[in-house]
Formats: sequence, structure tokens, C-alpha cells
Amino acid sequence: MSYTHTVVLPLAHDEAVEQTRAALAAQGFGILSEIDVRATFETKLGAEAAQELGDYLILGACNPQLASRALAAEPGLGALLPCNVVVRRAKDATETTVEAIDPQTMVQLTDTQAVREVADDADTRLQAALKDLTAA
Repeated sequence: MSYTHTVVLPLAHDEAVEQTRAALAAQGFGILSEIDVRATFETKLGAEAAQELGDYLILGACNPQLASRALAAEPGLGALLPCNVVVRRAKDATETTVEAIDPQTMVQLTDTQAVREVADDADTRLQAALKDLTAA
């Protein structure tokens, strides 16, 4: 099983990030966290490592209603939240890749019906956001 849903966009990294944020917001997701992996590599490993990686941003997307339902069903699921969405572009690439976690990976770790329902809903919303990106 693949653990992400992926689209490749003919956009610059910054434009792909902006459109990804908008597509997630349209599906009820806010961004709780943002990790600029390239900047971290530059600080911790040096400019060469950052350059080799390229642009790489991890957005911690959260739909509060879905998170509330998931945590009510199984409080330990907080370790798997928020839903990570990666926007990355290799140093010499002409396209930007957007990858969202497949919420069905949570279902593999629990047998709770309520978690399955939340994962199904989150999956539908994340896939709709990615589809919106390719339609733009």
C-alpha cells in the first residue's frame, strides 16, 4: 500500500505552496505547523545539503472536526496528527510534487470503526484538494 497521494504540478515551488494551502482550506483544513526542511538542512548540515535537497516544505494540515472525532475515538491518535502534506521540488526539477499522507495508514494501526470513518472522510477531502490542484 502506498502511504501518500501524489500529484505533480507544472508550477514553481512557491506557487504550488500557495495553491496547496488554498486547496486544503477549501476542504476545511488549516495549517497547524510548517517545517521548511531545506532551511533546516542549511542550518544543520550546510548550504550544499540544502541545495542538494531542493525546496521541501512539510505542511501540518488539520481539519478540526475530523481531529476531534478521531481523538474522541482514540486519544493516542494524536501521535499521527496532523495530516502531513509535502510540497517539494528537487534542485534541477521543472515541476513541483505535492504529497499528502493517505489517512488509511491510520486504519492499519487500529480496528476502531470511528477511526475508519474519520480516515475515510479525511482521505476524501485530501484527495479532493489534490484533484483541485491539478484542475487549476
